[in-house]
Amino acid sequence: MGACPVVGVSGGVSRGRRCRGSMAWSRYQLGLAALMLLTGSINTLAAKWADNFSAPGCDGTAEHKFQHPFLQAAGMFLGELSCLPVFHLLLLRDRRRAAPTPAPSPSRPFHPLLFLPPALCDMAGTSIMYVALNMTSASSFQMLRGSLIIFTGLLSVAFLGRRLEWSHWSGILLTILGLALVGLADLRGSGGTEHGLADVITGDLLILLAQGIVSIQMVLEEKFIFSHDVHPLRAVGTEGLFGFSILALLLAPLSFIPAGRLSGNPRGALEDPADAWCQIRRDPRILAPLLANVGSISFFNFAGLSVTRELSATTRTVLDSLRTLLVWALSLALSWERFHALQIPGFALLLAGAALYNGLHRALHGAGNNGDTGNNNGDSGNSGDSGQEREALLGGDGDGDNSQG
Repeated sequence: MGACPVVGVSGGVSRGRRCRGSMAWSRYQLGLAALMLLTGSINTLAAKWADNFSAPGCDGTAEHKFQHPFLQAAGMFLGELSCLPVFHLLLLRDRRRAAPTPAPSPSRPFHPLLFLPPALCDMAGTSIMYVALNMTSASSFQMLRGSLIIFTGLLSVAFLGRRLEWSHWSGILLTILGLALVGLADLRGSGGTEHGLADVITGDLLILLAQGIVSIQMVLEEKFIFSHDVHPLRAVGTEGLFGFSILALLLAPLSFIPAGRLSGNPRGALEDPADAWCQIRRDPRILAPLLANVGSISFFNFAGLSVTRELSATTRTVLDSLRTLLVWALSLALSWERFHALQIPGFALLLAGAALYNGLHRALHGAGNNGDTGNNNGDSGNSGDSGQEREALLGGDGDGDNSQG
């Protein structure tokens, strides 16, 4: 099999890697797949690892759990923000190589504030998910995020005028059944050794709420951003810039908002950055999972976009499902949660639903022809791979998956 062109950030091509239709993966492609699987799993596990630390707070307060979801969400946006300098470095590389199209300018002018509404949705959804992670297990957290295809499918019909195929509706139905089993497993005590039933139910409902908000983010991105052919690294980085800036400014006001049972700090506030700083100062080991969270989200976005480009978006769907399995297995091995047999059929249904919705059946059917799905997922042009993935998740003709961790 001969080498095939690889698109740079500016739309130029380089050579020397295998085409996606090749039967064997190159070492580079295997490395990308492993990097995506590893960093995606670290992202969830690092956040849960930080939650499991206990340390005294400010003013001599007793030792308590490190539960600072909004601070962790700010760290995640910092990881996304790091994609922006990477984009400009790749742009500089393409210019030095004298690529045929040296500037990755969009096909139509756009205003950076177009990123603000989806960034606000991302900020709200991510913050809610980190609150929920304090109340439920890491595996349930990861599995329940599969509900995203339900919301995005329905919103794409209502607001984008998409027509879902039988595979989309079948995938949604299987996902609903899988979510029901995962929720039932939580109700029967699989939410972890330290979580009460009320906390587990609240956490699961918050995860579902967050996926509804993230689906709005994807609809906004599909409608206003990716129609302008914005490069995916630039899109992720710019949303990270907005999200980090706004959330960093909100950390102080959030410390004066009472949160009741949703709070994990002695003051009972929605967030307490001063308490977080005191805990980190008294136990510097907390920095390890926080930095792992920032780094993993950055590399996860890079690896995910590269997997879509080098292999296919369907491959990314399979790897993302394996990530859920890895998070589940490691959570059990670390005794962060208890095993429940209902999670096995629940995960299987979620995996089957995601595979159907994201067109894995078409990829398998077309494997005998050219190893691809048969859809227009080529690597040419300026349009971002994340745009193709969102189009698929929103009920388009592609075969994509979520773009962010």
